Amino acid sequence: MSTNIETLPLNLSPSRLDVVRLVQVTDSHIFAEPEGCLLGLNTRTSFEAVCARVEREEWRPDALLATGDLAQDASPEAYKYLADYFHKMEIPSFWIAGNHDNPDAMEMYLSNGRVSAAKHLLMGHWQVILLDSSILDKVHGELNDSQLEFLEKSLTRHKDKHSLVVLHHQPVEVGSEWLDTIGLKNHQAFRRIIEKHNNVKAVLWGHVHQEFNKMIDGVRWIASPSSCVQFTPGSKDFSADSKAPGYRYLNLYSDGRIESVVHRIDNIEYTIDYTIKGY
Repeated sequence: MSTNIETLPLNLSPSRLDVVRLVQVTDSHIFAEPEGCLLGLNTRTSFEAVCARVEREEWRPDALLATGDLAQDASPEAYKYLADYFHKMEIPSFWIAGNHDNPDAMEMYLSNGRVSAAKHLLMGHWQVILLDSSILDKVHGELNDSQLEFLEKSLTRHKDKHSLVVLHHQPVEVGSEWLDTIGLKNHQAFRRIIEKHNNVKAVLWGHVHQEFNKMIDGVRWIASPSSCVQFTPGSKDFSADSKAPGYRYLNLYSDGRIESVVHRIDNIEYTIDYTIKGY
């Protein structure tokens, strides 16, 4: 990626001084073609239903985090569609790459007045650090030395800020054998940095297409459902779940507390082809 991640702090004004409100939309797997489907599900249809539900939130989010695998085919058409859609939602939106994405193409097309490539957000009493765990043409993830250094420096420079760390690949096992082989390969190095800094309150990711929410050593580790197809928790091999598409809403309080809830779009019928054994 060409962007200097250390020079992109962004100051945002949260809706209230005591709470920062965020929405995570992840793993949309948008295709170049509007009719593109993942396991038989039209990913634009489900993505738009998720975003429409976000726009009906009683408290409008201060920012939207799009946490990877935004496109299935890394096409310019997919990223242009996403940029246009996020822009019209009128919520400041920030993205990271997943294993299906191309970070260079994302930087080219996912940037406009409301969609930003910024990776360090200062919001009230909080900082949000967005890390690139993607490796081009690989399914698993890894944080290179520059990403680990960026994380370390951000946590050190802003000791007074509660910290939310965001990446695509899971840095802890989620209990699905096939998924846990394609998570963050250098999770030990990542965890060592997290453990050194007591201002880290939560780590948030996508990739696994399912909910995960666990407190480990005072840090909350969180994964969220996809805006399209879900994966079955606890599965040994690839398995699509019957749960509906969804997203996560988070309240980050000035005292370091986090409240989050998953909303699913279960008022629309979705068709999944369960005979397909991969994506």
